[in-house]
Amino acid sequence: RTATGGFQLSSNRSKTYDSGLRFEWEIDLWNRLRSGRRAAMAEAAAAGCGVALYSPNEVKSAVAGWGGADKDQVERMVRTQLGIDAPLRPSDAADAVAVALCHLATLPTGRAVARATAKAVLR
Repeated sequence: RTATGGFQLSSNRSKTYDSGLRFEWEIDLWNRLRSGRRAAMAEAAAAGCGVALYSPNEVKSAVAGWGGADKDQVERMVRTQLGIDAPLRPSDAADAVAVALCHLATLPTGRAVARATAKAVLR
């Protein structure tokens, strides 16, 4: 800890940060992201589009079979389910596809398609 209440990041005394300022910045960023997400969902709903929300654990569970799967496991399962050999780039592409697969799996007909696809992949 430094005299101002921040934490020292290295042995170089000139590199410190104030944990209170960082916390305030993170809260401000979080609030902006939440507001943007709300606005996007409201516009989509107003345009007649369906809006669905999934927690990270729901997405991981739907794709990898376990809500605690790490990013690499999710990517591997996305690639396996879609028959893709090459790594997905950018790295967030697997996350986006995982959300889409999760949504598909939650739909009544999507569950049947997901089961049929999984059986076909396992053969």
